[in-house]
Amino acid sequence: MGFVVGLTGGIASGKTTVANLFRDEFEIELVDADVVARDVVDIGSEGLAALETHFGADILQPDGSLNRAELRARIFANDEEKTWVNNLLHPMIREQMLTRLQASTSPYTLLVVPLLIENNLQGMADRVLVVDVNAQTQINRTMTRDGVPEEQVRSILKAQVDRDTRLMHADDVIDNNTDNAQLLPQVTQLHQKYLALCGKNR
Repeated sequence: MGFVVGLTGGIASGKTTVANLFRDEFEIELVDADVVARDVVDIGSEGLAALETHFGADILQPDGSLNRAELRARIFANDEEKTWVNNLLHPMIREQMLTRLQASTSPYTLLVVPLLIENNLQGMADRVLVVDVNAQTQINRTMTRDGVPEEQVRSILKAQVDRDTRLMHADDVIDNNTDNAQLLPQVTQLHQKYLALCGKNR
């Protein structure tokens, strides 16, 4: 497996924007945990079959796909069920991420994991890149983007590691407290750094 950069950050930090800059400007391949998490419960998957066996057909939409709202409702107030689902899906997600990392052909690969530190997945990466924003910026962006009240955003923030803890695990940091125009110079600088670290010519 080649050189892997783990990209993480709190809600509305701009992880996707940053990841897409690496991909679109420098043709760096992405392995996105959120995409993998959807794929392992896609129609016809082993994950979806196991969920249906455990919870029954009510867990499915009419087209046979996962009813995510129903699954959330089942595990929201039941820690045992939540643990069961995590124990089922997390190993599948990890295995699929490793498979995709091994298949990558770009000089290095970005492993995009929102909960990289929360789920203790730093070991899958050679370096950890944190997209950093202050809490108020996160709150404002999430309220605007998702149309949700401030209290809901604050409860999401509490479920994630705090900013200081995330920065403690960072090898590299992108400051995204300003507008997106400030991102490309930071991404370009890091791209050159990662090429040097993985032994590729610029």
